[in-house]
Amino acid sequence: MGRKYASGRAVVIGGGYAGLVAARALADHFGEVVLVERDHVDADTGVHPSAPQGYHAHAMLARGGELLEQLFPGLRGELEADGAPVFDYGLGIDFLLPGGFAPRQPTGVMIQSFTRDELERRIRRRVLDLPEVTPMPGTRCEGLLRDASGRVRGVRYATAGADPEELTADLVVDASGRTSKLEDWLRADGVAVPPKRVVKARVTYTSMNFDRPEDRPADYQIAYQMLFAPEVRQAGVLLAVERGRWTCSLFAYDDEPPTDDSGYLAFAKGLGNPHLAEQIEQRTVQEPTHRYTNLDNQWRQYHAVKEWPERLVALGDAVCVFNPVYGQGLTVAAMGADLLGRMLADRGPEQGLDGLARAYQRRLARLVLPPWTLSTNSDLMWSPGGQPLAARIAHWYNERLLRVSVRDAAVWARFVRVVNMVGSPALLFHPAVALKVLTAPSRGR
Repeated sequence: MGRKYASGRAVVIGGGYAGLVAARALADHFGEVVLVERDHVDADTGVHPSAPQGYHAHAMLARGGELLEQLFPGLRGELEADGAPVFDYGLGIDFLLPGGFAPRQPTGVMIQSFTRDELERRIRRRVLDLPEVTPMPGTRCEGLLRDASGRVRGVRYATAGADPEELTADLVVDASGRTSKLEDWLRADGVAVPPKRVVKARVTYTSMNFDRPEDRPADYQIAYQMLFAPEVRQAGVLLAVERGRWTCSLFAYDDEPPTDDSGYLAFAKGLGNPHLAEQIEQRTVQEPTHRYTNLDNQWRQYHAVKEWPERLVALGDAVCVFNPVYGQGLTVAAMGADLLGRMLADRGPEQGLDGLARAYQRRLARLVLPPWTLSTNSDLMWSPGGQPLAARIAHWYNERLLRVSVRDAAVWARFVRVVNMVGSPALLFHPAVALKVLTAPSRGR
């Protein structure tokens, strides 16, 4: 591919997962992509040191898996060769819904399970091998450079013990995650930024990896019991991952699953899906247990900034942080990188980069809205009193939809496509589905 901005430079702030996929997309369009990363990371680094959720179970939805394979051809096969299984969502997941177990039938939606640690390591190695990418580990980004018109022209950065320096760029991408300072930088420059939207989740994860012996094969790759407000307050997920291991995450609303071995097992035994406790009880080797809390949903409203600077874009958790219970974050970050790459490719040579940034933030917001709505409508219902009517109706519909899905494989297959972002939410409101949902017996009948 001929690089439209072959003599140009893009700077990516943040070298975690979102920064890596953004750098890969930008490398198709710029002669140099500088990856400014505050931590000391290299090709052997797995999960980012500043990603507290990195040691917990991660879901790569089907759409995210497709995009990663486009950005990094052969990645799925590499992970599979290391023991990360690829399987049909309907066949490989033993899924306990609020009304019973989901049908174990093919859906045509293929997914893969692995640790965030292994995924990020393999992606980082690929990105750092790109001749266009210049890594700057151990480097703090301290602010934006702007010209007289307000256009962003680069960043200020500093390394330990050194004075700040300037790095010019034709495009700056903030992918620095939930701790991003971009809001502060914009406000310091006089740019009005609307308050971010926050929906508190009050969910805590406790997770461990342990052995998955070949002589005890299971008939599932994932065993899952989902949280569902307001009744199902304890849940968990068990994923088959690379190198013959299970990753298990136990989670609870307004509570903390134990970190000690006996308490961890006792919590799992209290779940309705027995497979988590079965595998935990049989473990012979385990890795350290990690806890993660403060899982709020946060959406910075950059698409509504009227004076958004030219040559600046933001994506990933720097824009929207999802409650990880729903497994959307990795996929949405990949979709954001893909969108940026496509928008760069679609611009004519006479257009240049001006006009891209604000259009990108608006299109990204349209991409973010469906998963945000799914996540927050569910989380709002932990305290249903006084919540918006739309959220209460959506939750009522979803509860009935999931009960119908237990006995109707076709409805379940539609739900699977939607949650994996390979099908429109409209699939769940098709007249044939809506009729089944609306006429379903009331709970307990």
